Amino acid sequence: MDERTDRRSYEGRSITVTFEAGRCRHAAECVRGLPEVFDTARRPWIRPDGADAGRVAEVVRRCPSGALRYERTDGGQGPWPVRTNEER
Repeated sequence: MDERTDRRSYEGRSITVTFEAGRCRHAAECVRGLPEVFDTARRPWIRPDGADAGRVAEVVRRCPSGALRYERTDGGQGPWPVRTNEER
């Protein structure tokens, strides 16, 4: 975890997801969108290999605060620009 930004990375085979707790607004788009990857009752709560990297990226892009970001490590599309709920 990066102590200065409270950002944590979760590496999968095809995608790495980062979460910045200080930005999270707890809209739960991730949990509702892909519960097999995002499960707050489990540790670690993000398991990028729980679904296809494209689906993970799709759900991460729905994050209204920009607390979630991703980087494809398999040559797939991304990363996408970060959009916050203020920009929508």
